[in-house]
Amino acid sequence: MAKFNQEKFNQFVLENKVVGFFEEPIILKSGRPSHWYVNWRNVAEDIFLLDKLVDHVIAFVEDLGFQPDCFYGVPEGATKLGIITQYKWAKKSPNYGLESHVLPMGRGKPKDHGEPKDRFFLGQPKGKTVILEDVTATGSSLLETIDNLTQAKIQIIAAIGLTNRMELRDDGKSVKEAVEAKGVPYFQMSNALELLPLTYQRLMPKEEIAKKVEEEFEKYGVEKLKLVR
Repeated sequence: MAKFNQEKFNQFVLENKVVGFFEEPIILKSGRPSHWYVNWRNVAEDIFLLDKLVDHVIAFVEDLGFQPDCFYGVPEGATKLGIITQYKWAKKSPNYGLESHVLPMGRGKPKDHGEPKDRFFLGQPKGKTVILEDVTATGSSLLETIDNLTQAKIQIIAAIGLTNRMELRDDGKSVKEAVEAKGVPYFQMSNALELLPLTYQRLMPKEEIAKKVEEEFEKYGVEKLKLVR
C-alpha cells in the first residue's frame, strides 16, 4: 500500500466537490448556521470513489503505525466507509481466513433493551478498533459512538475523521480535545483551514460569502481563517 499523501488526498476532496459554499446559510446538526459545507455523501454513494477513499484511509492508518483488528464507522454517515475499509483491510491481512475478521456495523438508532452488543450493533467490533467518522464539527456523534463502544468493553485505539471543520464546541474544546479527554487518540485526514482556501480559489464564490465564512471562524473556529486577500 502506498504511503498517505496529504496533497493527493486534498486534491481528491476538491475534485469530488466534498467542500463547497452556500449563498444562504444552512443550519448544522450543532444548531449553528454556516455558509459552507463538507459532504462526503456523493463519494460514499459511488463504489469506485469509495474504494479510492478507503485506500487513502488504509494508507493513513499504516503511516500512523496502527495495526487494528477492526474498523468501525460512526452510524450512519460513516457506516459504509467502515464496512468497506474493514473488508479491504481483512482481505490484505496475512492471517485472513475463516473467522479471522468480523464485519461490524452500528445501529442508526440503538434498541432500548438488551445487551450492548445487541443494542448498538449489527455485528459488534472485536479487538483493537479504529473508529472512522466522515465529518467532525462538534464531534457529538463521534463522542456518542465512543461511549457506546466503551460500554460494550471494546478496545478503541484511535478515532479518525476524514475532514475536521476545525470548530470549537460550546464548552470551548476542539473535537480533538473532547475526544482525547475520553482517552482516545484523534486524527484528521484533512481540515477546513487547508481545504477552504483551496476550494475558494477553485470555485470563486462571491466575496460576501467568503467574508461570512471568515466571520464563522472568528466566532467558532479553532483558528481564524483568511479567504479574501
